[in-house]
Amino acid sequence: MQQQVLQAYGFNSDVVVQPFGTGLINHTWAVYNGKNKLILQRINHKVFKSPEDIAANIRRIGKYLSEHHPGYLFVTPEQTLQQQDIVYLKGEGYYRLFPFIKGSHTIDVVHTATQAYEAAKQFGRFTRLLCDFPCEQLKVTLPDFHNLPLRYQQFEEAIRHGNRNRISEATELIRFLQHHHHIVAVSAAIENNPAFIKRVTHHDTKISNVLFDENDKGLCVIDLDTVMPGYFISDAGDMLRTYLSPVSEEETDFSKIEIRKDYFKAIATGYLGEMGDVLSDAEKAHFVYAGKFMIYMQALRFLTDYLNDDIYYGSKYEGHNLMRAKNQLVLLERLLAAEQNLNKILLEI
Repeated sequence: MQQQVLQAYGFNSDVVVQPFGTGLINHTWAVYNGKNKLILQRINHKVFKSPEDIAANIRRIGKYLSEHHPGYLFVTPEQTLQQQDIVYLKGEGYYRLFPFIKGSHTIDVVHTATQAYEAAKQFGRFTRLLCDFPCEQLKVTLPDFHNLPLRYQQFEEAIRHGNRNRISEATELIRFLQHHHHIVAVSAAIENNPAFIKRVTHHDTKISNVLFDENDKGLCVIDLDTVMPGYFISDAGDMLRTYLSPVSEEETDFSKIEIRKDYFKAIATGYLGEMGDVLSDAEKAHFVYAGKFMIYMQALRFLTDYLNDDIYYGSKYEGHNLMRAKNQLVLLERLLAAEQNLNKILLEI
């Protein structure tokens, strides 16, 4: 199947194909053609319903950057012999081929504040370079991806129609989320506040979506499937959610969850160093809120899925999504407790 795709690019059977990376959504392989290395990827069309829209977005952004910021490293797909940047195989799905950037690597987990700074700087730079790009030209590849009022509505529906035993078991968590409904209200207010601008937003700012060089300096952002119009709170919030604590949402020992203030300073310094002159005062005042927004939304989604019998995320063990929801709510509690100190750090920056 991979060989059939590669033939569209003019490669013969001499190439070597091996699994590559740790991504959970798309399937990825390394392709070795002599001394050359490329990255082959199959787009998960069950998640991304219109892969052609992703390809169109990348083309538009790539064209804009090549014209206005030609020095920026933007990894664009290879072209097939028919000058296409995406290949469709009936019964298999959509594929694309990227060049491998020599000397680059990705990081799965943030281990140092310097790495957090470099990643935040790259995500900030990406949006800043595209701040004059008419983002309404981009296709929405994941409708309502970060629509918090909708996620809360789905949560309420799960409380009404979900598994009654699980609802009873999760009573304390349900009450906690309901008590902090003001986070949803702020999100809804942002949608109607002209001081908050829709820009080209990555929407998936985990550390593995940044390319680093041999010295762990950021090169550029990658994995552009979720790039679409959005608010800065999506990108800043996802970094705060995934970089601040030394453990992920899979951790069951909640004593390990903490807010690392040096990492917060690194994220804010890196991101605002690029976006500080772009964001409005109202947006900058909501930097810590961005973390609350993303953590709260992820807790909602995990608990909603648990109440609905794990139909979206699935589960590796009984109560998996309940545990993930508890993890995120502990993280939210720690963020709320640290909020005043984090805002002081922002003022210093």
